[in-house]
Amino acid sequence: MSPPAEPRATGSPTPASPKMAFGRMQESGLVVVILLLGVLLTVFSGSVQTPVFAPGPDGLPQRVYTTNASGESVPATVEKNKFLNAQNLAQLAKDTSFIAIMAVGMSVVIIAGGIDLSVGAIYALASVLGALTLREFGPGADHILLAPWVGVSIGAFVCIGVATLCGLINGGLIVALRVHPFIITLGAMAILRGIAFVTTKGQSIGGFPPAFRELIRYEVGNGLSLVPLAVMLLVTVLGGIFLSRLAAGRRVYAIGGNELAARFSGIRVERVKLGVYLISGATAGIAALLALGYYGAATSGDGQGYELNVIAAAVVGGASLTGGKGSALGAVLGALVIQMINSGIVILGIDQNYSQIIIGAVVIAAVVLDNLNTWLARRRPAASA
Repeated sequence: MSPPAEPRATGSPTPASPKMAFGRMQESGLVVVILLLGVLLTVFSGSVQTPVFAPGPDGLPQRVYTTNASGESVPATVEKNKFLNAQNLAQLAKDTSFIAIMAVGMSVVIIAGGIDLSVGAIYALASVLGALTLREFGPGADHILLAPWVGVSIGAFVCIGVATLCGLINGGLIVALRVHPFIITLGAMAILRGIAFVTTKGQSIGGFPPAFRELIRYEVGNGLSLVPLAVMLLVTVLGGIFLSRLAAGRRVYAIGGNELAARFSGIRVERVKLGVYLISGATAGIAALLALGYYGAATSGDGQGYELNVIAAAVVGGASLTGGKGSALGAVLGALVIQMINSGIVILGIDQNYSQIIIGAVVIAAVVLDNLNTWLARRRPAASA
């Protein structure tokens, strides 16, 4: 007897599907929003005088000096737009990459009808344990005789492995106890951050292998960090392939669209739920590893408030909190919108205490618009009938 056919996933992107057309329209709408934000920030941010640097005899950048009208040697400066300049855009790309990577994993969870409030705590614990491991292979450590790539590989394995295990435990508890994901991940958020604090006693952990930091911080042009950006693009592509091209991704959409129908059609719902939380944990671990290399230290307070930013990025990117809709590309674009808002608050000189208020309002607006769109979509068939 042949196995039952899987239901078409609600919100799953198929080549001729009207829902795919809506998904493209939604993502193109995000691109328009990003462009509008960029124009507004460019117009209202004003300009700033920045120092001029040029390569010195040793190849390192050095300040350039010029002679003023009085014959004195003064540092040369150039006037640049506060937002639309290469250095700020490179910083924006780097800051977006950490949130965007986690937002892709969060979108998978939300598409399946779940939620993960523990991503910030998973990020912190993975960062702390990865830092403790990398420190054992840093300058002056007992393992200094080992090749640098060995210590870096072990530290990367610990960082990503711990985060993936935390995600798997979250999924296992949700499946085994049949408790709403909100409760499980809320409890996990407190537990994991507490473990991170007890492990470090509130201290900062640093002293990593120089090769590791040099790799992550490799820059081109005006400070564009290639490694975080490349990893973000890779995660986005893999997430897009998983959700739109693989049968496993269609099962995620099916469960989020109608879990009962998915269960009756033969989909192993529990296994899929385990998988989506494992993915969420893994992406948090990847982001934590990149942050370790870039910032060179870890504390138990890392990732504080990331839950809001990551969920906001996924929701703004089109993931419906009722499940069954969303995309990896939308999550990355949503993360860019959130980061542009944060950057704009700094550039425009607005009190940073308002940033969480603004992001919270953006999330509410995104949910309201999603509900409005759903209501309009239901009215169209009724009106045509």
